[in-house]
Amino acid sequence: MNVTIQFPDDLARELAATGGDLSRRVLEAFAVEEYKNGRLNRPAMRELLGFGTRDQLDGFLKAHAVVEDLPTLDDLERERLDLRSLGF
Repeated sequence: MNVTIQFPDDLARELAATGGDLSRRVLEAFAVEEYKNGRLNRPAMRELLGFGTRDQLDGFLKAHAVVEDLPTLDDLERERLDLRSLGF
């Protein structure tokens, strides 16, 4: 499927002038946002972006500051209680 996005010409020129392939940048930004919101999983993201390996996807996510598996507040609270029960 192809998706077309309309930008005002002057804005498109400005964005394109900052370097890189504007279409690719838009695709990557879309993929990151959909992934962060749970609407795109890792295999689908890898396919969408054309990465051949998981390492490529991992590097991409790292470069875009997408952090996974951070502890939740509940995780931290459980850990705090566990440490307290151990005398810490």
